[in-house]
Amino acid sequence: MENVKLGKFVNQPTGYKAFIPAKFPPSQAIPFTVLTARLDAKATLAVGKLDGITQLLPDLDFFIFMYVRKEAALSSEIEGTKATMSDSIRAEIEMTKDIPEDVDRILHYIKAMNYGLKRLETLPLSLRLIREVHKTLLAGTGDAPGKTPGEFRRSQNWIGGASPQTARFVPPPVSEMDQALYDLEKFMHDTSDLSPLIKTALLHAQFETIHPFLDGNGRTGRLLVTFYLCQQGILERPTLYLSEFFKRHRQLYFDLLEGYHHRNEIVPWVNFFLEGIADVAAKAVETSKKINVLRETDMAKIHTLGGRRSKTGMAVLRNLYKLPIVNVSKIGEWTGLSRQGANTLTAELVKISILEQRNRKTTYGRDFEYRNYLRLFTKE
Repeated sequence: MENVKLGKFVNQPTGYKAFIPAKFPPSQAIPFTVLTARLDAKATLAVGKLDGITQLLPDLDFFIFMYVRKEAALSSEIEGTKATMSDSIRAEIEMTKDIPEDVDRILHYIKAMNYGLKRLETLPLSLRLIREVHKTLLAGTGDAPGKTPGEFRRSQNWIGGASPQTARFVPPPVSEMDQALYDLEKFMHDTSDLSPLIKTALLHAQFETIHPFLDGNGRTGRLLVTFYLCQQGILERPTLYLSEFFKRHRQLYFDLLEGYHHRNEIVPWVNFFLEGIADVAAKAVETSKKINVLRETDMAKIHTLGGRRSKTGMAVLRNLYKLPIVNVSKIGEWTGLSRQGANTLTAELVKISILEQRNRKTTYGRDFEYRNYLRLFTKE
């Protein structure tokens, strides 16, 4: 059992126990193990390698676009969203009746990620920025009514159960929450001896423990991971996203967060988080290598079209890295071709295996996907 105490459960006047955080970070040294040090070194090395190799990608911004979409889909799926990454890409072309309504959650997550990254250029990571990002995440969605997007809660919330009395966990009451948030903001900018990746792990777990919003705490807390890594200069560009690892180990993710605030189990949580960093960084390195190989292969295919077809084909290929599910109208928009010309070019791109029709039974309103590229990001 660790000696470090993150807080205690205190009986409230209305008959339930709420978590009251101790001063954060703890004044006592957290008893990290040799394993923690090894995992930290491995994760730091993996992040450095990722940061280096992605700078060599010819279309890094497009790579980032896809990873943001993937993160948005998986982070939302952790909370029960049924829409997928492909649904969110299709929704960017046009909304159709077969796209799940909750795709809006993914689209707002993408918007919140992009907003936060842009805002960090002029505003330090802070409670103000977190509120602004939360507003972007929730406002205008089905989750928003009654949930005060962009405002810290002024009432008690809880996790699991029908009420605080039957809840699995009751976060700090508002009076204690404000102080806990102040401590968290100071922690973002302190110069302790903790490694940046260990600090990121603690930051995420502590935010989830405080649970300062009426809804969207999980998604906001996962956004916070990327923002912190970028602000600290661990990443030159936002190319590392952990929701894939958290989704793959969803129950363990929730169990370890629960162990963190219920039983002061800090080290198991941090070790898990560091494992996740190393895992997703290594996978992203492999993906970036495969993108370069695929790009060279497909550029060679398009050159076989010859003449003007090669030029318009290359224009489509460049855009497919950003939007790998398209229709004929979008191809016409990218190339300036007439409807007939766009149809002809689409057919040629299908013939040389750049594009594949998504539903072969459809003859009207057809969608096509850059499947070899899309498969690098999703197994849908």
